Amino acid sequence: MADGLNIRKDGELDLLSLGALVHRLDTGIIPFRKATECKIHVSGGEFNVAANLADCFGMKTAIATAMSDYPIGDLIAERVRAMGVKPIYKHFKHNGVTGPNMATVYSDQGHGVRPPVVFYNRCNEAAGQLKPGDFDWKTIFGQGVRWVHSGGIFAALSPTTAPLAAEMMREAKAAGAITSFDLNFREKLWKIHGGEDRAVETIASIVKNVDVLVGNEEDLQKGLGIPGPDVHAKSKLDPSVFFGMIENVLKKHPHVKVVATTLREVHSTNHHSWSAVAWVNGKTYAAPTAELDVVDRVGGGDGFAAGFIYGLLNGETPEEAIRLGWAHGALLTTFPGDTTMATVDQVRAFAKGGSARIQR
Repeated sequence: MADGLNIRKDGELDLLSLGALVHRLDTGIIPFRKATECKIHVSGGEFNVAANLADCFGMKTAIATAMSDYPIGDLIAERVRAMGVKPIYKHFKHNGVTGPNMATVYSDQGHGVRPPVVFYNRCNEAAGQLKPGDFDWKTIFGQGVRWVHSGGIFAALSPTTAPLAAEMMREAKAAGAITSFDLNFREKLWKIHGGEDRAVETIASIVKNVDVLVGNEEDLQKGLGIPGPDVHAKSKLDPSVFFGMIENVLKKHPHVKVVATTLREVHSTNHHSWSAVAWVNGKTYAAPTAELDVVDRVGGGDGFAAGFIYGLLNGETPEEAIRLGWAHGALLTTFPGDTTMATVDQVRAFAKGGSARIQR
């Protein structure tokens, strides 16, 4: 176990995610203030990981989440089925006027020197009403779950979502599952619920039962309350600051076995330099750097997490796991939408140094 994780060999589910489902309205390169049409993508940081693992990597995954019974909920549920993810829903009846609603994310893709612009409507969100006791974890984990995953966006939605995530992690550990948490610190969300101090206190209640953390140095500082080291990065691709923080992470959370993140240097909206790094059971690993021609950057981090988790679940070495995550995250930025359109063969080819030569 080079990764330090005791991953069970089989189970009814390879991965279970807990999080919010959202729909993203995407106007492409046209800003919303001038838009006349849009595409609809179904997303959610935790769902994206489950969807990517099912659709690209052929794993058995599920999402525990809220579902509001109205046409937008039907649209989202159809996409969940299409990606091969098993739904475990707490249903809410929509009143036809004010909700509860499935959250809306508004985004354009930007272009060149113009960055993407993203904003939200999470008013009366169904997922924000989820609370401890809403899911029968004993029954769910009794069928065998190898890995569970959640994230900081879901934890920040309301005063009850973080306790639910903490409940799941506690039950998952008792059932022998590996647990992962993507810190995904969002200042606007936490500001509504008490700011950074409240975030650190809340996330700590979850992370005490977490084996694998995903997050960059800002996530570690603001989400875990970890002070930054006296190290200055030479560029966004320099992992020295990230690795310099691991000792402080372990002082606060000594049970954590893995910490991983992507590295991204944005030259323009459509040109990124991309890499990834991980600390795994006392050793450090780094992926190569790729130059990306980006179609849609949203979901790249979730793409990395899915590929990385797949590698660990599939018994790959930590070095190979981080390359799989790096490769899948890179490929995901070449597709519109938040979830994968890649195949596992494409991911493995890119991870080994594949090229963009035409495949005949």
